[in-house]
Amino acid sequence: MPDHAPDPVSAAAAPEQQVVASPPPHPDYPGYRVEPGTPIRLADLSPDETEGYAAKRDVKGELAAHRERIAELQARLYAEQRQSLLIVLQAMDTGGKDGAIKHVFQGVNPQGCRVWSFKAPSVEESGHDFLWRYHHRTPSRGMITIFNRSHYEDVLVVRVKGFVPEAVWRPRYDAICDFERTLARENIVVLKFFLHISKDEQKRRLQARLQDPNKHWKFSSNDLKERALWDDYQRAFEDALNATSSAYAPWYVVPANKKWFRNLVIARTIADTLEAMAPRFPPAEPGLDQIVVPD
Repeated sequence: MPDHAPDPVSAAAAPEQQVVASPPPHPDYPGYRVEPGTPIRLADLSPDETEGYAAKRDVKGELAAHRERIAELQARLYAEQRQSLLIVLQAMDTGGKDGAIKHVFQGVNPQGCRVWSFKAPSVEESGHDFLWRYHHRTPSRGMITIFNRSHYEDVLVVRVKGFVPEAVWRPRYDAICDFERTLARENIVVLKFFLHISKDEQKRRLQARLQDPNKHWKFSSNDLKERALWDDYQRAFEDALNATSSAYAPWYVVPANKKWFRNLVIARTIADTLEAMAPRFPPAEPGLDQIVVPD
């Protein structure tokens, strides 16, 4: 696995004493990470990849081990209160964002983890800059926060639906990079996952929802209107991935046709990232070894 050259970020400072923040640690999976400056084409990336695993049972033990790592490291992160982790999940409809959250974060203490889902902006949110509603949902120190959809909606759906002109949405790539760089300076590690499914797999999942009365609540006729824009969304996702994957906030394109493999890739990437962050329990109060709890 190739090493990545550091991409230092210069903070605003007096010329004689420039403050430099190094990018946070991230694991390196060349097959899934979008390398800064090396454009990818989604059509070239197989959503059926499973690294040779044949079935869900083949990854059961490994997935469980990564979940345990995440739970243990999250406990340290929460106790340490020094850094935090922001996880961004984006996908086409039926891509599996909800399922990934459910299966990857089993066993995590909910006290140290938050999930935010972003729908159409409210009147108040629309009255602010496009990043306003996301910024105040970013994690405080010690927390893991998951964005189920995110600030990337403002260069995806608004572009595809024509809600704003290109002169508005295209400069947002730079604004997003600046936003994520700011988070990195503040010890917020950013991990971004695009859950990559095929158009055929989306059809199968939508049809399954129609055939199961217990899943009808998940289906909307609007899903078919969105599906008709598949190619436009693929181009929009591709451009966003290429424009905003960085050393301090990398994108990972996760093969997601097989749900169990999707969960494995996300879990091990999160676990390895937390490991690289090296959270530690705070030092104990001096003299605890001399204390005896009275009757």
